[in-house]
Amino acid sequence: MTAARKISRREFVIATSIISGGMGICILAAEADRVERKPRPPDAPPGTELSPWIVILPDDTVLVRVPSPESGNGAATQIAMTIAEELQCDWNRVKTESISINRDFRQNNVYSSVGGTAATFAGRSTLPDRTKLFLQVGASARERLRAAAAGHWHVPVSTVEAKNSVLTHGPTGRTLRFGEVTASAAAIRLKSEPTPKPPQQWSLLGKASPSKLTNPLIVNGSAVYGIDVRLPGMLYAALMQAPVHGGKLKRCAFDAIKNMPGVRGLAIIDPDEPRKPVKSLFGNGENALQSAVAVVADHYWQARKALEALPVEWDDRSGAQWKTTDQIYQGALATLEHAGEKIEKSDGAALKVLGQSTRLVEATYLTPFCDQAPLEPLNGTALVTQSRVDVWHPAAITAQAFLTAAEEAGVAPQNTFFNQTLVGGSFGRRLFADDVRVVVAVAKQFPGRPVHVIWSREEAMRQGRYRELTAARFKASLGANGLPEALLVRVCRPGFELRGIADCAYTNLGTIPNVHIESHPFPLHILTGAYRAPTYNSHVFFMESFIDECATAAGIDPLDYRLRLLANWPDTGWKKCLQEVAAKSGWGKALPKGHGQGIAISNWDMGGKPQAGTTVAVVATVEVSPAGELKIPRLDLSFDCGQVLNRDAVLAQLQGGMIFGLNMSLNEELTVQDGRIVEGNFDQYRMLRMSDTPGNLHVHFGALSGHERITEIGEPPVGPIGPAVANAIFRATGKRIRTTPLRKHDLRWSDGT
Repeated sequence: MTAARKISRREFVIATSIISGGMGICILAAEADRVERKPRPPDAPPGTELSPWIVILPDDTVLVRVPSPESGNGAATQIAMTIAEELQCDWNRVKTESISINRDFRQNNVYSSVGGTAATFAGRSTLPDRTKLFLQVGASARERLRAAAAGHWHVPVSTVEAKNSVLTHGPTGRTLRFGEVTASAAAIRLKSEPTPKPPQQWSLLGKASPSKLTNPLIVNGSAVYGIDVRLPGMLYAALMQAPVHGGKLKRCAFDAIKNMPGVRGLAIIDPDEPRKPVKSLFGNGENALQSAVAVVADHYWQARKALEALPVEWDDRSGAQWKTTDQIYQGALATLEHAGEKIEKSDGAALKVLGQSTRLVEATYLTPFCDQAPLEPLNGTALVTQSRVDVWHPAAITAQAFLTAAEEAGVAPQNTFFNQTLVGGSFGRRLFADDVRVVVAVAKQFPGRPVHVIWSREEAMRQGRYRELTAARFKASLGANGLPEALLVRVCRPGFELRGIADCAYTNLGTIPNVHIESHPFPLHILTGAYRAPTYNSHVFFMESFIDECATAAGIDPLDYRLRLLANWPDTGWKKCLQEVAAKSGWGKALPKGHGQGIAISNWDMGGKPQAGTTVAVVATVEVSPAGELKIPRLDLSFDCGQVLNRDAVLAQLQGGMIFGLNMSLNEELTVQDGRIVEGNFDQYRMLRMSDTPGNLHVHFGALSGHERITEIGEPPVGPIGPAVANAIFRATGKRIRTTPLRKHDLRWSDGT
């Protein structure tokens, strides 16, 4: 093996610009100064860096560096699969590790030149530009390995085949393993970049369904999540933030606890100190701090007990005006009585048509605040010195967390070293990097010692960035054919961006000629954020419930009604999804009294365009007893994301999304008392148990269109579950449900059921 060759920054930039139009493949030898504090196990052989993305060890182990944090969705495995498709390595020898985001900053965005900050998001690993990049990375590495073998044998490259981590000279049958020639390959610069093969020739993507590469680590206990980090000399901090969001610490009495066992000190976080916000990838810009105190001790339980004993007084500020949840709901609904402050969309002459119509359908809907409730509570570790900060953290967007840590520590990014751990669930909660800001804010008050900051479950749940409460009023006029000819929608929202009405339902399909959508802001102190598809799930509940109400008013079967609406929509995937799920679920069959089926369809991230985003159709089958007990024995789902690359991974994501959406719709609701979030743990915040999960959870692949897109799967299934269940309840009981959680409604049979 040759020694690693150091190159200057100038050489690096030149190489990057020459290769593949600056895609960031970067043909380089091993970087000699890996800066993260990740000691190599003593028995691990040194490897050769074939590019910033790939290291190959002498035993043919292929280490793929992935920019997406692994949060349980398999994003890291998917990236490795995409690279391996072109690299032609032995999949059983593939491992992954997180990229060095510090290196990305120092070396001209070597990992984020495609995608920017979004390149380090814990999802969307199959977006077209990313897929193209990873295929190119694998193809480039393969060709350099072939060239190295050809040079070793003094034969034309065209006579060398790469397959399963073995290089074979066709005419003579001679072979070399990847690990035997990687050092030579690392020094080779290609004259031009190879063209990846077309999808029709893929042998791994779309053909194999390997399990997540992290699974063995989880099973044997060696997987490291943020909560697992242990460092020499580490201190622990237990955190308490203002119980009313936006409140301020008035005073606390550290003297009362300073002599308790293990206590080292108190960290106070003042949100009014000058800070430079780091803009969120998702538009909220909220990684600002809340007023907080943290007790720091030798062990977490010592810190926790001391925090519980700490006398603290808070100024609740304006948030205390909201005494009850009902007060908030009534305030939100009251805004819908008036024209919206902002027109979100206006096509045709909706208001005029509605004013002249005599056949109107109207309904008002509301969805509550919901918590993402990830299994791993918020936590993180930081070591701050005067000139450097090291962070070990389960971030959902590594680049954003990295910049936030640097800004909070007051340290230059090139002296900031962010170690990305595995993430024990995100669902949107970890997107804004407010958690890493808190960790660094505490640690910098104890310089020179690593400090592990842990939110208790109660603290994490009551200090969320929740799915926002949303209310909407719909009014439609029906034409002679029973279909909507005009639609008015008014939406009330507390804070997060309005997204979903135009992206997830019929208003953007050209099926309703006159559409007017307007919104009201409804400022609240409660912090909101992304929640497994920001606001999409609420708007799908509204729209698909309302479409069902229109179908009932028109006297048309709900499935047939949707197919008529989609008759002229050029994306046939929508109709295929409806037809597939209807056929597989037995739609239209005779059901016993108290049973019913409901249907819903939506698309996540289509942006109003056909053959875009992921379309999902759901049929829910429900049973309602005379006493009003609700059971959901079966859910059927069909979808169209174009193509799938790993069938089992797609199945798992869709099944998980179905369960997430079902729990959200049946159970989830955060309540408020005197400005405070009431629920603090799973004994108060109901979650779906295994016994409540449908025994028949069916995902059908028959509606896949085969379109060239490979769109995301994690978020789309959450939306249509709730309206499908609510629509099924109506067919079973005659009771129309317009608010969630569904468990709060009286479903007892009426005389006409």
